[in-house]
Amino acid sequence: MSHTPHMVDISQKPPVHREATAAGRIRLRRETIERIKRGEVEKGDPLQIATVAAIMAVKNTPQIVPLCHPIPIHAVKVDYEIGETWIEARVTVKTKAETGVEMEALTGVTAALLAIWDVVKKYEKDEGGQYPYTKIDNIKVIRKEKHGPTTN
Repeated sequence: MSHTPHMVDISQKPPVHREATAAGRIRLRRETIERIKRGEVEKGDPLQIATVAAIMAVKNTPQIVPLCHPIPIHAVKVDYEIGETWIEARVTVKTKAETGVEMEALTGVTAALLAIWDVVKKYEKDEGGQYPYTKIDNIKVIRKEKHGPTTN
């Protein structure tokens, strides 16, 4: 088995409809969640900023994940669920390509959660400038689809 990094040859695979949804959560202080709900975050709306970050990350996944193929991105949908002490981001990516979009969905979720952290970090720090409560976790692919060869 070779240990030399290489991209998998997908040149013989037909392009088909592929879709993947990934999700993850950021845990925040209850006060930070309330501030977000009231629209009182100094840097702007964290979810709007996170949505742009997710879309940009999806489109740039091959620059972030070294062996990921550049593929056309046909749609990106970003949704959020807000709990009392957490925000869950869900990113769904669609394409017609020779390979899947799981890495793109995972990269989008990660970027969204990092963007939220960046926008609210001022409110999450303790007296020593640390983040004892804030954390990102449960990033995973929750669904993927692949539909037969395209006819056009």
